[in-house]
Amino acid sequence: MDSVDLDVLKHSAEWLDAGRRVLLVTVVKTWGSSPRPPGAMLAVRDDGLVVGSVSGGCIEDDLIDRTHRLGMTQQAVEVVTYGVSADEARRFGLPCGGTLQLVAEPLTRESGMRALLREIEAGHLTARRLDVLTGAATLHPARATDGLAFDGKTLTTIHGPRYRMLVIGASQLSKYLAQIAVGLDYQVTVCDPRDEYTETWDIPGVAVVRTMPDDTVKAMRLDERCAVVALTHDPKLDDMALLEALKSPAFYVGALGSRANNAKRRVRLLEVDVTEAELARLHGPIGLYIGSRTPPEIAISILAEVTAVKNGVALPDAARIAVAKERLTPSAACSLG
Repeated sequence: MDSVDLDVLKHSAEWLDAGRRVLLVTVVKTWGSSPRPPGAMLAVRDDGLVVGSVSGGCIEDDLIDRTHRLGMTQQAVEVVTYGVSADEARRFGLPCGGTLQLVAEPLTRESGMRALLREIEAGHLTARRLDVLTGAATLHPARATDGLAFDGKTLTTIHGPRYRMLVIGASQLSKYLAQIAVGLDYQVTVCDPRDEYTETWDIPGVAVVRTMPDDTVKAMRLDERCAVVALTHDPKLDDMALLEALKSPAFYVGALGSRANNAKRRVRLLEVDVTEAELARLHGPIGLYIGSRTPPEIAISILAEVTAVKNGVALPDAARIAVAKERLTPSAACSLG
């Protein structure tokens, strides 16, 4: 599964290889409310076909209409602003008078789309710098803390996996979790030393390692842009990973299991050199309470919580599984794990 912006880059490269003309549109600045953030991209093909998104749909419609009416004649990079006036905001469907500034770049084979994709596929975080005056683009190594920059002359966009996720266990749930996490722009590694689980692993774009979980955590050198999700239910595997992960700067560390199992896990971790402060960082029971029962639903529940933590959203107690299940009848709570 590709993220939206990676899908834009892949289609752009494929269209260029097929001899089509392509316009790459990037949101560089917003004022007021806007449907998409800076960095969001849209590719328009010379026949009006589009991939990606820069608004709720109205600006896309305008770009498609212009392509159908006028053809793709643009030769130079242009900076375009939508929604400056109240009339334009209403016309383009921008909420609350929002305004978007876009950079529209006609792509060529010299735009480096294939080279950029090779860097992304190799797991390299890459900065693409576009000279607005000349249209020349260059690629450079980037840091996880780098972000989009635009000064009117140079547009710098950051591409590649900014966040990493380590999943302990190659179960069916792990497959759904990994698929969705890749779509959320995580570089996903699944760790499971058990051959009977990893032999059938078949999720593209996800690295599978068969080393012991604690060794994997150490080898990955987790930082503040990492999440660790333990899903095996096996203390010999989950606890070893959690022991190391809770001592790392990882922004999220969570473990699957019932309230009773999580209580036992916390006791075990305190007995093996995990401090109270470190243990307080552990999320478990993992996920948000959405009544999930199937592996795909549970994966969504887990990634919803990971996303909230990543974005600094304070969750109400009612959204937490442990609190929500305490309010259910005993039979209902049991059926939901």
